[in-house]
Amino acid sequence: MKVRLFIKPYCGWCHKAIRWLDEHDIQYEKLDVIADEAAFAEMVRISGQELAPVLEVDGKVLADFGPEELPGFFKNL
Repeated sequence: MKVRLFIKPYCGWCHKAIRWLDEHDIQYEKLDVIADEAAFAEMVRISGQELAPVLEVDGKVLADFGPEELPGFFKNL
């Protein structure tokens, strides 16, 4: 399973998503879209918007979400 998390470092929702993934021992690649213009462009391309966090798991995208949405998203993969 390939998991990528696009974040903005000052984003509270992003920190909550990181904490949830860590607590559930899910390995992921963290991409800072403020520091990395290519990551920002990729986030916009796959999600259609500029808000973070954006989670991509094996091509399936969850955009601009709260941590309460993560259990259902992973259950439905």
